[in-house]
Amino acid sequence: MTWAQILDEWSLVEADLHEHYGIDLGAPGLLRARSWRWLRVRILALLSVESRLARVLTPPPAAPAPPGGTTPRR
Repeated sequence: MTWAQILDEWSLVEADLHEHYGIDLGAPGLLRARSWRWLRVRILALLSVESRLARVLTPPPAAPAPPGGTTPRR
C-alpha cells in the first residue's frame, strides 16, 4: 500500500480520524498546529483497527486451501 492509495481515500481517512480519535480535520488551524508525524501515526493506526480505510485497503486473508490441495468440482 502506498501513500497515494491512502490519500485517494481521503474522505474515509477524515471520517475514521473523527470516529476513532475525535479529530475533526476541518477544525481551523488543527493541521498547522500538529506535525506531519502526529498525523502519519494516526492514519497508519487506522489500518490496524476496524475502520473504513482498513476495509478498503487491507485485503481479506486468503481462504485456506481445501485438504488435498484441490478444489472440489461442481
